[in-house]
Amino acid sequence: MIPEPVAWMLLMLMACIVMGVPIAFSLILSTLPPLLMEPRFNEILLAQRIYKGLDSFVLLAVPFFLLAGNLMNACGVTDRLIRFADACVGHLRGGLAHVNVMVSMLFAGVSGSSTADTAGVGSVLIPAMKQKGFRASFAVSVTASSSVMGVIIPPSIILVVWGAVTNVSVARLFAGGILPGILIGVSQMGYVSWKSRRDGMQPRPKADFGARKSALYSASPAMLMPLIILGGVTFGIATPTEASIIAVAYALLLGAVVYRKLSFRMLLTELVSSSKLVALSLFCLGSAALFGWLLAYYGVPGALTEAASLAPNATTLLFSIALVCLILGMILDALVIAVIIGPLFMPAVLAAGIDPVHYGIVACIALSLGLITPPYGLCLLLASAIGGIEMHDALGDTMRIFLVTLTVLIAAILAPGLTTFLAALVI
Repeated sequence: MIPEPVAWMLLMLMACIVMGVPIAFSLILSTLPPLLMEPRFNEILLAQRIYKGLDSFVLLAVPFFLLAGNLMNACGVTDRLIRFADACVGHLRGGLAHVNVMVSMLFAGVSGSSTADTAGVGSVLIPAMKQKGFRASFAVSVTASSSVMGVIIPPSIILVVWGAVTNVSVARLFAGGILPGILIGVSQMGYVSWKSRRDGMQPRPKADFGARKSALYSASPAMLMPLIILGGVTFGIATPTEASIIAVAYALLLGAVVYRKLSFRMLLTELVSSSKLVALSLFCLGSAALFGWLLAYYGVPGALTEAASLAPNATTLLFSIALVCLILGMILDALVIAVIIGPLFMPAVLAAGIDPVHYGIVACIALSLGLITPPYGLCLLLASAIGGIEMHDALGDTMRIFLVTLTVLIAAILAPGLTTFLAALVI
């Protein structure tokens, strides 16, 4: 039986979403029923819960990772990564589509954001793919679908948030996301190969050793960033927050000294842009933390744990959680869902004997797919705008790649070692 205040909260949230109210305000407005119905609540208490939801040292990594990604993008890192990827896989059938996926894998290790990946890679490769004869819908689909790796391959902003709200080691989550992230990229490239062969596309000449060497030399400074971050966090040299600050310092060094493309005006522009994005993200996180606390206050986690005890095994429970995340990801932002869902299911997950890292990676993969599923589908929407087509025009190709990526999610559920093997090596 759902407590009456919780039922009103959910109804209010759905009503606000249907009316198009921004999600942060929707979450705040949905807390009005408990405030009016519960005499022990007041606006001061609710404001304190919002503040407490953001009062985390780990969450300081979010603005710095966002800034580092924006600085790297502004310094022309995307072009260098594209050149390197083209030298490596551009000779395969459907060369630019392979390049698109590979660049998304590389860029994910730089930005930590799927939307930054879509914007940075898509603005260059979608027009280029269209010029080479690819259908606009296919170019958009590949760009949006490959961008979901930004949520999984570390450093990932959503994994930082997940670790903060569930008290799970961010370093272990980073390590746990490596193999599934790479597997997503490989599976998508497999689909591109099959699709290109079926469409009769011909391979291009293979880049010679000199071209590959030059491309690697050009891109290697940028590709060192994820290695520095992962090495520092994994081996206990730096916390995720300290690693994010190092990432910003490294991005500044590359942009101003190595690449010499970062001017003071560009720096100010990226600072303003990052500040706006951070303010929006943290406002959503704070309101989601309040919403999640109210659910916990009314005993929803306990009810979920009791319901989970009816599941025949841990695998069934994980499939159920993944399904919930897939559905919620279609209508809400992944960060918001992570703040609410993460702590909500944690008691049931622990009771079932599931590794918290396994749970976190499975949930985040499921949430990442919401970035390409309407009506939310933020990455698909952004890529469609860049490609100059409507979102529904790209749905056919996107859903095929969605199914390919879904197989990786299923594999991650059935084979816990995919997420826990590297995580177990973290100091």
